[in-house]
Amino acid sequence: MQKIQVKDSLKPLGHYSQAIVSGGLLFTSGILPIKIKTSEKLPIESSIEEQLIVVFDNLNQILQEVGVTSDKVIKATIYISGGENWAIVNQLYAKYFGEHRPARSIIPVPELHFGYKIELEAIAEL
Repeated sequence: MQKIQVKDSLKPLGHYSQAIVSGGLLFTSGILPIKIKTSEKLPIESSIEEQLIVVFDNLNQILQEVGVTSDKVIKATIYISGGENWAIVNQLYAKYFGEHRPARSIIPVPELHFGYKIELEAIAEL
């Protein structure tokens, strides 16, 4: 097992790793719209689109840290605050992954940490 920390990023404040590699797979922790290199929090009133852009950028940085791209993601779990953002999340997800179609779950929840609208975790092959 190997703990993954994006180069030049601040260590998480909580008791977790940004990601773990085990058994030829990469498992990310939940990714919020907090910029991974600076820990700058996107304002909670920012749009779901703005938040998802930061989340996907963070995911890209984690994937790059282990030398893979988004086409190696095999499963994504996306938590959204309320179901009203499902369609826009689906649209942006499709744009991000293109022809690649990882297994996916979108789970509406009442609220997320810091009041954000989205959190994503992913599993990728190495």
